[in-house]
Amino acid sequence: MAFEVFRDDWGVPHVRASDEHSLAYGQGWVTARDRTWQVQADRWRAEGRLAEHLGDGGIAWDVVAHRLRLPDLAQRAYAALGDDDRAWVDAYTAGVNAGLASSSSPPVEVDELDRVLGGTTPDDPWPAWAPLGVFLVNHALFSTFPRVLWHDHLVRAARYSGHPGLADVDPLDLVRLFDPAADGPTSGSNAWALHGSRTATGVPLLAGDPHRVLELPGPYQQIRLACPEYDVLGLAFPGVPGLPHFGHTGTAAWGITNAAAHAAELYRELLLRDDDGWQAFGPHGVEPVTSHTVHVRVRGGEPLTVDVLETARGPVVVRGMPPGRPVDQDGVVTGALPRAGLEEARSVRLQAQVDADLGFACLRPLLRARTAHDVAAALTGWVDPVNRVLAADSTGTVLTFDAGRVADRAPDDRLLSLRAWDPTHAPRPWRALAAPGEVTDVAVDANERPAAADRDHGSVYAPDRAARIVDLLAGRAVWHVGDLGDVHGDTHWAGAGRLLWHVAGIDGLSPAAAAVRDVLLAWDLHMAAESPQAALLADLRAVLVARLVDEPAVSALGASHFAGPAFDAWFSLRGRVGAALPALLGRADLGIDGPAHVRAALEEVAALADGGTWGARHTVLPAHLLADVPGAAVPVVPALPLGGDQDTVRCTGTVPGVTDGAFRGSVARWVWDLQDRSRSRWGVPFGSSGDPRSPHFADQHPTWAVAGTVEVVTDWARLTPEPPAGEGE
Repeated sequence: MAFEVFRDDWGVPHVRASDEHSLAYGQGWVTARDRTWQVQADRWRAEGRLAEHLGDGGIAWDVVAHRLRLPDLAQRAYAALGDDDRAWVDAYTAGVNAGLASSSSPPVEVDELDRVLGGTTPDDPWPAWAPLGVFLVNHALFSTFPRVLWHDHLVRAARYSGHPGLADVDPLDLVRLFDPAADGPTSGSNAWALHGSRTATGVPLLAGDPHRVLELPGPYQQIRLACPEYDVLGLAFPGVPGLPHFGHTGTAAWGITNAAAHAAELYRELLLRDDDGWQAFGPHGVEPVTSHTVHVRVRGGEPLTVDVLETARGPVVVRGMPPGRPVDQDGVVTGALPRAGLEEARSVRLQAQVDADLGFACLRPLLRARTAHDVAAALTGWVDPVNRVLAADSTGTVLTFDAGRVADRAPDDRLLSLRAWDPTHAPRPWRALAAPGEVTDVAVDANERPAAADRDHGSVYAPDRAARIVDLLAGRAVWHVGDLGDVHGDTHWAGAGRLLWHVAGIDGLSPAAAAVRDVLLAWDLHMAAESPQAALLADLRAVLVARLVDEPAVSALGASHFAGPAFDAWFSLRGRVGAALPALLGRADLGIDGPAHVRAALEEVAALADGGTWGARHTVLPAHLLADVPGAAVPVVPALPLGGDQDTVRCTGTVPGVTDGAFRGSVARWVWDLQDRSRSRWGVPFGSSGDPRSPHFADQHPTWAVAGTVEVVTDWARLTPEPPAGEGE
C-alpha cells in the first residue's frame, strides 16, 4: 500500500495516498512512527496487559479493564463491524504494525523499563481489534458511572459515619453539595460557533478546546489525511483511524464537547456465592451470574487472578462491599441479619456492551462529509460518550446537536445507583436524541446545563465557562480568526467570586490579614499567570481545604471506598472539598463555622504571603505511565508559567490543597475557518512527536502555555516530503 508523508515546520504529518485503504495504512504507519510509546502503551491498556510490561504500576488499570470486560467488548465490536469498515480498520492496523516494525530502536520509555525492571519489554504485533480497544481506552472512564460511584460513596459514608448532622442530610442534597460541576478527572471541553453574520468573511467560524488529563504524550494528534475521496485535517486519537472528534474537510467542519449525559447506568447489586457459583438478587428473585477468572501477569511479581463477574445488567466493576441493608433471599428488605456470604457490588450497563457497538461505523462517513448536515448524518450512529456537536459548512449552515445514546431516567435517578432487585429500576431503552438545530448567531457548548429540556441528558453540569464564553463573544460584533485566541486564553474565574463572598464580611482581622482581604476583594478574578492576587486566592483556597477536611462532618466522608485505586481520583476528599468550598462554608447545619474558618485562613495566608505570582508555581504537571514505575526517569517538558485554572475558559486544572500544578486542561485548541481552511489554527500542549529525542516533542509547548495556536498549512508545496515510506503488504 503506497502512500506519501509530508511535514510542516511543526512536524505535523500530512498523509496522501491513492485510495482510502492505502491512506488508512499510511495513517497507522505514521502514527506508529511518531507516537511509538503511546500506541504500544494504549494497546497494553486495551488488552489489560499493562502490568505485564510496567509491573505493579499497571495492576490497578488491568483490574478495571478486565472487570469492565473491555478486551472482550473491543473484540465483539470488531467482529460486528461491516465488511468495509473492518477492511478499513485492518488497513490501519497493518500500517501500525509496519510502522512499529520499521523502527530502528525502541522508545526511550521501553529502554527505561528494561533498565529499571530488568529483562526485555515484551511486545507482539497488534491484533486486528486493537484500534477499537484503544478507542475504548480513551473513553472508558469518560462515562458518568465513576461520578455515580462517588455519589454512592458519599451517601454510604454519611449513613454509617455516626455523625448526627450527616444522618439528617437528604442524600441528594449531599450529592449536590459535593458535586457542583461536571469537571471530574477527565471530563470537560469548550466549543463555540459563530454564524457568518458574526464573522469578517460572512462565513462561519468554529473553535474550541477539549479538556482531559494532561498526559505526555498528549492524547490528540494533529494530522491530515488525503486521498481522491477526501482531504481532511484535524485531531486524531493515536491508535484510532480517522478523526472522530475534530475535523475540517475543506467545506465542512465539526467539533465536540462532552454532554455530561447519563449514558451509563450503575446498579447496586447483592451477590451471593455458594457451591454452584455466583448468584445475584434481581427484580424477580435470585439470578445466575456469569463468571470467569483472568490471570494477569505482573512484571517482576506474582500473577494476579481477577474474578470477572457479569449480572443480567452488566459487568461488576466494584466488589467486596459489606451489604448495606439486610435482605431476604428475594432481595426484599427485612429486619433480619444479612445471609452469610452476601456482599454488595456495583455493576455497569453500557450501551456499547449491550449492542457490541462503539459507533465505529460513523468514522468513515465523517471523513466524507461535505456539509454540516452530512456531519450530523454521519454521527447518527454515535454511541458513547454522548457529545454535543457543532458543525458548519462553507455555504453558511451552522448546526448544533447531540450525538450518542442516553439512558431514559428521571434527573434524580441519574445521580445514584439503581437497586438491581427493584423492578422499577429494570433496564430501559436508550433514548434517541433531538434533531439538529440551526444556529443563526452564536452557539456555545461548555458542559453547562442546556436550556432546552430535550437536550438535558445529565444531572451535574459545569457552572461558569459557557456563560463566560457567551459574554466574551458578545463583546465584538464581528470576529476574525485571529481574535479567537482571546477566548481560548481567558482566565476569568467566576467561582472565585463565590468564594470571596465569604471573605467580604470578615472583620476582627490583624492589619496584615485585613490587607490580604482587601487585596482579594479588589481583584478582577482573573487567574492570570502574572497575578499576585491569583496566588493569594490559591493560598486561601488551599488553607481552607486543609481546614475543612478536618471538620468531623467532612472527614467522615473520607472513609475507604471499594472501587479500587484506578478510581482514587474520583474519591479524593481534598479535591472534592476544593470544588465545593463556597457551598461548604455556608453549611452551619453540618457544624461548619464558615466565618471562623475564613478568618483563620486569612491570618494564615497573611503569614505565608510571599508576593509571588500565580504562574510562578502554576506550571504543567503532565501524567506519564513511567511515574508509576519506581526508579524510572520520567520524560519532562519545560515548567512554563500558566494562567487559568480548573473552570476558567483557559482550563489548567489543579487540585486545591494538593497541588498548584496543572494536571488537566486544554489538550488541544482548534479554530476552523469555513471560508478558507488555510486560515485555520490548531495546537497541542506538547508537540506532534511522542519521542523525547525529537525536536517536535515539546516545540508547541511555549505557544500552548500562553493559549496560542499554530498555523494550519494546506498548500502541499509548503510542506516537506519525507523519503518514501516503503511499501506495505
